[in-house]
Amino acid sequence: QTRSLLGVFEEDADAISSYSHQLFQAMQRIYDAQNELSAATHLTSKLLKEYEKQRFPLGSDDEVMSSTLQQFAKVIDELSSCNAVLSTQLADAMMFPITQFKERDLKEILTLKEVFQIASNDHDTAINRYSRLSKRRDNEKVRNEVMEDVYTSRKKQHQTMMHYFTALNTLQYKKKIALLEPLLGYMQAQISFFKLGSENLTQQWEEFLLNIGTSVQNVRREMDTEVDVMQQTIQDLEEASDLLYMPDPDPIKIPINRNLTRKAGYLNIRNKTGLVSSSWDRQYFFTQGGNMMSQARGDVAGGLVMDIDNCSVMAVDCEDRRFCFQITAFDGKKVVILQAESRKDCEEWIATINNISKRIYLSENPEEIAARVNQSALDAVTPSPSFQQRHESLRPAPQSRPKASRTSSSGSVGSESPALSTLSLDALVAPDTPIQFDIISPVSEEYAGQAKSTGPAGRTNPFGESGDTQSEESEDSILHQLYIVHFLGSMEVKSTESPDVIYETMRHILASRAIHNIFRMTESHLLVTCDSLKLIDPQTQVTRLRVGLALLSMYCKIINNFGNGRPISVCYVLESNNEGEKICDSVGLAKQIAFHSEMDRRASEKQKELVKAKEKQQEELSKQKQIEKDLEEQSRLIAASTRPNPAGGDGQFLVLSNSQSEDSDAGEEVRKKGESEA
Repeated sequence: QTRSLLGVFEEDADAISSYSHQLFQAMQRIYDAQNELSAATHLTSKLLKEYEKQRFPLGSDDEVMSSTLQQFAKVIDELSSCNAVLSTQLADAMMFPITQFKERDLKEILTLKEVFQIASNDHDTAINRYSRLSKRRDNEKVRNEVMEDVYTSRKKQHQTMMHYFTALNTLQYKKKIALLEPLLGYMQAQISFFKLGSENLTQQWEEFLLNIGTSVQNVRREMDTEVDVMQQTIQDLEEASDLLYMPDPDPIKIPINRNLTRKAGYLNIRNKTGLVSSSWDRQYFFTQGGNMMSQARGDVAGGLVMDIDNCSVMAVDCEDRRFCFQITAFDGKKVVILQAESRKDCEEWIATINNISKRIYLSENPEEIAARVNQSALDAVTPSPSFQQRHESLRPAPQSRPKASRTSSSGSVGSESPALSTLSLDALVAPDTPIQFDIISPVSEEYAGQAKSTGPAGRTNPFGESGDTQSEESEDSILHQLYIVHFLGSMEVKSTESPDVIYETMRHILASRAIHNIFRMTESHLLVTCDSLKLIDPQTQVTRLRVGLALLSMYCKIINNFGNGRPISVCYVLESNNEGEKICDSVGLAKQIAFHSEMDRRASEKQKELVKAKEKQQEELSKQKQIEKDLEEQSRLIAASTRPNPAGGDGQFLVLSNSQSEDSDAGEEVRKKGESEA
């Protein structure tokens, strides 16, 4: 904008120079050639009449000047037939002011323009040399020499620029004086010479000329006042800008502003010229809404570099440059590496792009909202002595807090015990616990590997569940709720008995993201069913995380905490554009359905166990009856075998019939069998 405005002033100076040169030639003809006085005055009158057709970019009072010059043209037309023999008077009163304006003022503008161009080139050379300072071979002597060169060239450019701008501003006043004073001198010379010309120069013209003279004096006084003000401004700016001449100012003296939503300045952009080679180009960068723009020197307008809405920005370590940062587009397809001039400038650019990425610039008071967001992040970085004191003013009263049901009988999410309310931070979150900011491997890949192996399934990924070979999902589940969420991070916690651990984990993760400038989040689809929660990749539809509702120990708005079935507990922090109450209600409904399904399953299993126990009891009773029957049969056979048999007629033989013999043999076999069973 400054260079564009400077171009307008320079164009106006060229127009003034061209017009003044023509006016000078016209007056020179009046002075040189008496015989051509009439023609010269006529040409002068013609040029004065054409003033209103001129297009001065900074002509703010063209109407007043046009009307005034029209009056002068009329007077000059009336005097065009007069004899101009007053060469000396014309030289002093007419030619001297216009010559002084042409030879002194206009040449001063041209000289300052050349000096300003030289100073700008020297500054660019010093900046390029400063930017090429090697990071690996840091020579303090060379660095100090280069920084002194930058300081000198920048100060020289600034001072030259201010004097050049002052001369351009003063030129607007000198233009009026250079146009009016020669004409005034010419008219006064004519009046003094033609005392008898009262019939042509009436009292009205004298009053007009007097008013014009008074106006010229007023313009001169106004110019002198403006010059004094500009000189004082230059002095104040030189004193206030001394710290800004250094390429890397002290952040203590010039603090970093992290609440910006717009920024502009010169940066070096890295362009790849080969597979491993690259070059750096210095361009003017500025933000425009949610876009990053750049404009090379000489371009009329800026061009789009990339869209920085929902982008990620972070400081990077380049081998050959300092103060570098990297901008990655929201889809990850475009990456731009830029180099700032100082550490302060680099951090301000990172903070500004981060604020734009959060769409803060769309609000009514973007800087106020950015300040509040940064203050919240700063407060989150500073730990409080007690979590209860940290969130005492942010939580609702215990009697008004909504109760969320849990499958276990330990209580609800909103309940708090006196013992847990005074837990310290170390009792909630393990100290020096690493934080995971992304889900490394999908759970479905682990299932595929576990299905091929034998033995009990073990968890190898802290974000997944050890799955069985059989699917645990039912296709006809009565609950299917899908939400778009962003995974912020997870970390190990010590306790799952108090909701304080959820808020404390959220504070740790958000504070770590703010400290390490981690702004990229993994987008997933949260699927809530009757028996599990799933995080699904929206592009590949691969399950990244699966948690059974039986392992879900605690949940609340904004944060979901899942137990993992191991001796440790892991808390997961998720972000969603949906209301947290809706997601928690869906999770609560799923846990209730899963709880009732589990109770029905256990009741069915218990009923089956009762039926099996009854059948077993009946079988045992039938076996007992069979044993008793066998014992009775055995007793009967034993009693039959002990009775005396009748003898024959000769007293020596016992005659048995065939049936009796068969019965005896059968009884013997039954007896032996009964003994064997007994």
